[in-house]
Amino acid sequence: MNLTLKIWRQKNATAKGKVQTYQIADVSPDMSFLEMLDVLNEQLVEKGEETVEFDHDCREGICGSCSLQINGEPHGPDRGVATCQLHMRRFKDGDTITIEPFRAKAFPVIKDLIVDRSAFERIQQAGGYVSVNTSGNTQDANSIPIDKEDADAAFYAATCIQCGACVAACKNASAMLFTAAKVSQYALLPQGKVEATRRVLAMVEQMDKEGFGNCTNTGACEIECPKGISLENIARMNREYLKASAK
Repeated sequence: MNLTLKIWRQKNATAKGKVQTYQIADVSPDMSFLEMLDVLNEQLVEKGEETVEFDHDCREGICGSCSLQINGEPHGPDRGVATCQLHMRRFKDGDTITIEPFRAKAFPVIKDLIVDRSAFERIQQAGGYVSVNTSGNTQDANSIPIDKEDADAAFYAATCIQCGACVAACKNASAMLFTAAKVSQYALLPQGKVEATRRVLAMVEQMDKEGFGNCTNTGACEIECPKGISLENIARMNREYLKASAK
């Protein structure tokens, strides 16, 4: 396939960025999207031009770092996959593909297609964990009975890979789906109920401090999420927040 790529280029967080156009030929439909970008960068190196910077790591849809806005969609036109799992057979010969970084005030651009998503880490650090007191005899986790329905819901919430697609898909750049997934992951389990009040208040407070917008329930976040995290988690977080606020 022969493609036209319109790629956002920006030297650093303070520089003014712009879209640059590149032509790339003989792209195999079996390539992943990131492999296609690798080929482009090889061509740029041969020409003595600066490569396009983009984030990636596992290339298996696990780490969530390959966050790109492709033709206006987080992770591109496929569903249930991260950018690294998107294959070029989803495009046609002669297509023009626009590639941008995720757009959100809380995700400032570092360079080109790489954004700083450390806001998610700070939300997680605010309360997305279970404190463990190791003094004395601690109860083995496997000895605590958990309803299978709750265990499954907690597991599905825990599959969130913190990629930020929910933020990029939302017209308000809301992080409610991410935060709700992390709250639900613990709120559904007995080990997490001890700190439930402090956790939800702290994580929502940090989410607001980071500058994310409000949720208006359009559902775009769930559709674009590569792991299909359900909106039910937002409803659960809202219930947890109301209970915690009442206390």
